[in-house]
Amino acid sequence: MSEFFEIAYSAVSNRLCFFTGTGFSKAVTENAAPSWQGLLESLCEKCENPTAIKESLFPTDSSNPLSLEEAAQVISIELLKNENKIHEEIAGLIKAIEPKGDNSQISDFLSKRSFRVVTTNYDKLIEKLAGDSDCHSLTPGLPIPRSQARVKVYHVHGSVDAPENMVVTSDDYFKFINAETYFSRKLSTVLHENTVVILGYSLGDTNLKAIISDYKGFSRNHVIGSNIFLVSRSRVAQYIKDYYSHCYGIRVIDNTDVHEFFRKLNSAIPEAEKCAESSVANIRNVIFKSHSFTKEFLKVENSFFEIVASLAAIGISINDSRVVAALGNIIDKKTELTKENNAWEQYEHLARWLIYLASILELKGTSIEGAFLTSTLRSMTTMRKEMYVGYSWHAYKSWSNRWDSIISSNRFLIKKHIEANTSWADALSIVHRG
Repeated sequence: MSEFFEIAYSAVSNRLCFFTGTGFSKAVTENAAPSWQGLLESLCEKCENPTAIKESLFPTDSSNPLSLEEAAQVISIELLKNENKIHEEIAGLIKAIEPKGDNSQISDFLSKRSFRVVTTNYDKLIEKLAGDSDCHSLTPGLPIPRSQARVKVYHVHGSVDAPENMVVTSDDYFKFINAETYFSRKLSTVLHENTVVILGYSLGDTNLKAIISDYKGFSRNHVIGSNIFLVSRSRVAQYIKDYYSHCYGIRVIDNTDVHEFFRKLNSAIPEAEKCAESSVANIRNVIFKSHSFTKEFLKVENSFFEIVASLAAIGISINDSRVVAALGNIIDKKTELTKENNAWEQYEHLARWLIYLASILELKGTSIEGAFLTSTLRSMTTMRKEMYVGYSWHAYKSWSNRWDSIISSNRFLIKKHIEANTSWADALSIVHRG
């Protein structure tokens, strides 16, 4: 899948950042790590009237009357009656959590690669899996390390290393959201400078949603593709994917748990390593010196994904006139390759390239819109659902299997263009899905 090549390319280029939440901790401990509500329920047992408090805050026959941070505030007040502090109680419970089960695929990546982690977890599981000696663990209230480190873990809600600074209660969240801190600024920076993979994390945190939303505006203004992925262990409905894409610029990888994600990522690393060494120099020559990619290079499917990734690496917009000219030339060359004898795989590649571009960039109104639609029309009118001489069955499969991954506005754009320019039934069957 192109998504894993893209993420692997970012990893070997030292431009990868993970957002990790409770789901990650549960995955690497065989669910021994508690959920946020489970943690608060266990703290109720330390209060004077545990059953009454638990039933009031977490009723079994109705929804919770308070948000979890508000419930934490109530529990904090109750714990103080016995001179217990909620932050210290939580730190004591979290410190005991250790990695558990077969985490070999995860530790294989984390112990060898350079990357950044932004986490709302209080635990130190990432550091343990990556190797403590190679990590800088950055926590509010503690000095910021100035030396270099292979891995940097930003505990934006605090960690067990400084319990008093952990963001737990509603008071803590209010201060966190309204404070301009090193950590909030750093969070915004990593979104702009890295490919970001969200693991075991929802979009429920108001502060994170605000920062991601700000990034979405930036990406639209500069016409760059989305660099944020949300990995979900379960299937995500298409209308939810469209919501993530439209509001936050997030691409969803669903039906993939944490262990499977790292297995696929590790598999994509070797190919990404081959490409990364020369790709930045090559794209500079193409964009700034009017060089062109060879036909042999463009025959390879991953070449287009490498080109797009290297554009981000040199910090140039896809809408830059030089980039548009280069991409137009690349698509033209790929189209010509489909006309060679026995070039059926090139039809499939072209379809996948177009689908990929439409999954990362809102095309309407950009200077590449016309060229994209022209190539898409050719791709869709040279494909066929059944095997038939002269038409690409694999191109049809690519459009069919990946249609839902395309940004909703681009699906509408393609649909209008196909309806206006062809009566080819197999093309219409794809675009009429919605």
